[in-house]
Amino acid sequence: MRLTPYALRRFFTRSALMDLMLAAGLAVAGGIIVYRVSAGLDYQWEWSSIPGYFLHRDPDAGTWSSGVLLSGLVTTLKLSLWAIVFGTALGTTVGLCRVSRRLFGRMVGAGFVGLIRNLPPIILIFILYFFMGDQLMRAVGIDRMIQAWPQPVIALVSTLFAPPHLLSSFLSGVLALALLEGAYIAEIFRSGIQSVEKGQWEASAALGLSRFQQMHHVVRPQAMRVILPPLAGQFISTIKDSAIVSVVSIQELTFQGLEVMSATYLTFEIWITIAAIYFLAAFGLSVCVQRLEARFSAASS
Repeated sequence: MRLTPYALRRFFTRSALMDLMLAAGLAVAGGIIVYRVSAGLDYQWEWSSIPGYFLHRDPDAGTWSSGVLLSGLVTTLKLSLWAIVFGTALGTTVGLCRVSRRLFGRMVGAGFVGLIRNLPPIILIFILYFFMGDQLMRAVGIDRMIQAWPQPVIALVSTLFAPPHLLSSFLSGVLALALLEGAYIAEIFRSGIQSVEKGQWEASAALGLSRFQQMHHVVRPQAMRVILPPLAGQFISTIKDSAIVSVVSIQELTFQGLEVMSATYLTFEIWITIAAIYFLAAFGLSVCVQRLEARFSAASS
């Protein structure tokens, strides 16, 4: 069935209507919960305190600075971005190994996927955190090397990753998330490549194309239609999975929320705000991917 621009607009109009109905239902349910908490638990809501944890104004200097929740959000986004970049690169490589014609490549790919997917994520995070932070980076002397760098380089590293004193824990979190997501992305790429009919491989081989040319010009465009939807879901999962690194004191959004809650006892306000932030980040990414899917489908139809 050929997807016309009219059919695509109609589909996304229906999807937008369903999303609005779902959002309205969630808003009603949230209102009921708020009412029950206020009436049943005699809870005093203090929403006016929340904005100060995003932006804080110094009355003496008259300047604005980022609050702990905004800093945590930035760290979460950086964690997720680098985990997606490295996880996609790793998953693509392992996925290609999984469909390799060489037995060794298939065994390496299957071993990696089997090992990572059958380990509890928190165990992997602890192993990488204590190995990288307490052993590897200390033995190599990464901390001393960073301190000897020029100040502009240190500022760039702090912007892209984390301040020098938090860099080891940040990198261990990125590596743990990249390994976790890479194992699932590898299976997504494997299933997408294997979904292409065998006749496509045979026809491209009959034309004299090399294995790389077959993959790049024939298989990849067809496989992307299968790969893109679950890959988008995995990217969204990466944003949500980043919360687990709070157990090793990486100062991302969930960790900062715990710190603020323990200091202020604003339990509901903090967690509702954090849940809304995660929802908006995941929903925004899903909308972008839906538009990319529609454009890809229209271009290939």
